[in-house]
Amino acid sequence: MRWLVTGAGGMLGSDVVEELLSRDERVTGLDHAALDITDPGEVDGALAAHRPELVVNCAAYTAVDDAETHEEQALRVNGDAPRLLARACAAHDARLIHVSTDYVFAGDGRTPYPEDAPPDPRTAYGRTKLAGERGVSDELPAASAVLRVAWLYGVHGRSFVSTMIGLESDRDTVDVVNDQRGQPTWSADVAALIADLGPRVGRDASGVFHATNAGEATWYDLAREVFGLLGADPDRVRPVTSEAFARPAPRPAYSVLAHGRLRRLGLAPARDWRTALHQALPRIRKETLRETP
Repeated sequence: MRWLVTGAGGMLGSDVVEELLSRDERVTGLDHAALDITDPGEVDGALAAHRPELVVNCAAYTAVDDAETHEEQALRVNGDAPRLLARACAAHDARLIHVSTDYVFAGDGRTPYPEDAPPDPRTAYGRTKLAGERGVSDELPAASAVLRVAWLYGVHGRSFVSTMIGLESDRDTVDVVNDQRGQPTWSADVAALIADLGPRVGRDASGVFHATNAGEATWYDLAREVFGLLGADPDRVRPVTSEAFARPAPRPAYSVLAHGRLRRLGLAPARDWRTALHQALPRIRKETLRETP
């Protein structure tokens, strides 16, 4: 199958390209310099040139706080561009996987959000990502899938995990929020799921799927796990409330996602977050230390 990955220079996009190549798939990865997904002419030209059977859109405006004051700019990338991609896919007989986020929910739940839970974004970032989901479903309803991810970390690019690796060597103690609960998710596991799901999109799979690692944790739990895996004392991580780190965009207090639609499709959800982190951390640590001056 011929794949085209947008946002291929980012954390998830890099992993998707690597995963597909490891499976001997035919894949073209385009970063922002190679493809501006907000430009209709560039999008149409890319699909005409590469003739993909499946497009994976990993490109996004991910500056959650900046989006509060630059919502129009974020909307062009997160909302308008996915609609353009879906429209181009329809014109070129291609299918589409679009990556979205837990921020489409209010974050005030008590039990894992199912895929059909009513969206209620509380941030500009969440609103723009929801617009992207709706653009894809409007333009390409039967030949697309939306994958929501959350708390993503990986080898390529900065993340909470790589930040904790750096802070462990720089500080005696680290204060970390303990009143936000979600699912730490390794981007490589999402990439593997995309590779598994892709051939079924437009056949027996379409609509929204949740693509997080299983289990749940607070940021404090995740930081303690990182410290422990580094051989450091987890008690050096100190719990604080969200008020200690006030930000322009409020973070969801609860953003655990359920995986019912994957199970009904016969696909196993990604493994438990601790298992994934244990495998990922040595690679992330190596890359983080390599980048440190």
